[in-house]
Amino acid sequence: MRQLADVKDYIITAIILLLAINLMINRHDGGLQNMRKASVATLSYLEQPLSNIRVYRQAVSTNSYLHRQNILLQDELSRLRSVEQQNRILRSLLNLQQESSYPLVPVKIVAKDLRSINNSITINAGQKDGVEPGMAVINSDGLVGQVLFSVGNFSQVLPYSNSMFRVSAQIQDSRAYGIVSWPGRGARELVMLYVPETIPVESGQVVQTSGFGNQYPAGIPIGEVIRSESDEGMQTQTIYLQAYTDLHTIAEAFVMEFRPDTTISNLNEAQQELF
Repeated sequence: MRQLADVKDYIITAIILLLAINLMINRHDGGLQNMRKASVATLSYLEQPLSNIRVYRQAVSTNSYLHRQNILLQDELSRLRSVEQQNRILRSLLNLQQESSYPLVPVKIVAKDLRSINNSITINAGQKDGVEPGMAVINSDGLVGQVLFSVGNFSQVLPYSNSMFRVSAQIQDSRAYGIVSWPGRGARELVMLYVPETIPVESGQVVQTSGFGNQYPAGIPIGEVIRSESDEGMQTQTIYLQAYTDLHTIAEAFVMEFRPDTTISNLNEAQQELF
């Protein structure tokens, strides 16, 4: 009976505590609600800048990813354009080789020195390939220069932008003949001298090799007329050209297996010995 009395006291105490807690909660329910509201407001206020930081970090990450993708796409586009240009050049060279009246030796440019008046180009074909000094070097645009020296597998080319370069030329579809050379300025600027002043010359006309001089075959395009000026005190005019071939970008070319006519060469030598 004593044990039952002790348990009853515990039960009564527990019931009283539960009632007290219930009364306390009900009494302060409004305060708890206000505390909840304040907590929610505070958390929402703090969450806004944190959310902005999260959005900013996501934006930075996305921007970095897109930047990398853009670089990769630009690189791929550049390669595709390079391949397209290379294919276009090779097709032009193939057409030139098929249409040429003379055998052509395909070559690649392996070295360039285009920084002075004595410019030069080196190609990967030489005596073993049938390349000889004096042969013309061309590409699908026109005249590049002339082979100056030739060894086993390489040759040195005298380009049109060299102070020593000379070629007998003609304005296409006219009887205007002259000598084309490089004035020592401008990457693609050439001059044509000794053209009679009485011959009309217009911008845009094509200048090509004349075949005179027994060095180059006739008909190789050299450049396009830009303007002409009368030579003071002379009955000639100076014609300014823009060369068709860009020496700075050229990478492939042909050596034209044109050999001078020995009969004409012998006559010229005999004349020089005579006088």
